[in-house]
Amino acid sequence: MTLNSIFSSTYKSFILPSFAICWRDILRFLRQRHRISGALFTPLLFWVLLSAGFSISFQDPISKATYAQYYFSGTLALIMLFTAIFSTVTVIEDRREGFLQYALVSQAKTASIVTGKLIGGSILAIFQSLIFCILLPFAQISLSLHNLIPLALALLASSLAMTALGFLTAWQSESTAGFHALMNLILLPLWMLSGALFPITPQSGIVWWIYLANPISYPVAAIRLALQPNPWSYLPHTPSLPLSLFITVTFASSLFFISLLIIKRKKTA
Repeated sequence: MTLNSIFSSTYKSFILPSFAICWRDILRFLRQRHRISGALFTPLLFWVLLSAGFSISFQDPISKATYAQYYFSGTLALIMLFTAIFSTVTVIEDRREGFLQYALVSQAKTASIVTGKLIGGSILAIFQSLIFCILLPFAQISLSLHNLIPLALALLASSLAMTALGFLTAWQSESTAGFHALMNLILLPLWMLSGALFPITPQSGIVWWIYLANPISYPVAAIRLALQPNPWSYLPHTPSLPLSLFITVTFASSLFFISLLIIKRKKTA
């Protein structure tokens, strides 16, 4: 086979279907305003209310941050999680409408389905997170040029991980009700025990070990460190930025390949 034929085959079976699925999910998300408001304004409301409630009594013993500063990274992670949930719920809708069955029997590679969903959800998550970053001055967080690359890496890795987690959860769910039940039972508790809401230290007992085993802890830590004056500095009881990024990317990659195996098994069944 010539190079042109290989590229043409890859374009038709992987690149084009991935782009089509990605663009389709972005358009569907933007056309449904309740998903936009649910993914963005609910975390924003939490940030405003909790910051107002704890502003007097709270100060992070590690970074000496106010609650508005401390919870800002947790809110970004929650926005990504909500965006991933609302964007990947289309997996259930596509299955019910027959679109997934058509995609599975078409010439499109299985990887294009997962890739398109992950890229589309990640773009939406990053976009909504950047909108929320407009409020950085209100949290008295200032960014300089050396924050931009760490923050971009943290948002990219976190969005991929959250979307991959949402996709796998949605693929295993038979209905939107079941999907939201899993969200409330698994995903939100994982976020709450990730250090997003309150500092977790070795003195926290068993919660500390849950924090270390929790895959959501590392995207939250990566975003929090990226917002620090020196992103590459060491914070006690917090995974370093390189370690957080590595575990987050590894987690996202693992979910990607698990999703591929599950879809291939369904395709051959």
